[in-house]
Amino acid sequence: MGLIRRLRVTQRAMERAMLRVSLRDQIRNEEIRRRTRVTDIAQRVAKLKWQWAGHIARRTDGRWGLKVLEWRPRTGNAA
Repeated sequence: MGLIRRLRVTQRAMERAMLRVSLRDQIRNEEIRRRTRVTDIAQRVAKLKWQWAGHIARRTDGRWGLKVLEWRPRTGNAA
């Protein structure tokens, strides 16, 4: 979670620089985002993560990625 927060802070700083807006101008983040029309970095990261998981799940060459995704841990009961 800390990494996502740092990415968001950096993205907002870059957007302010693009618009030449200072923190002293007290313009809300929503307004800056509306002006730049840039997607939120957290949403983009989540989308790419799901795309990568789908890519790994569709592979059929026998590598361990699919086996890890389908792995079911054993329960503690040896009945």
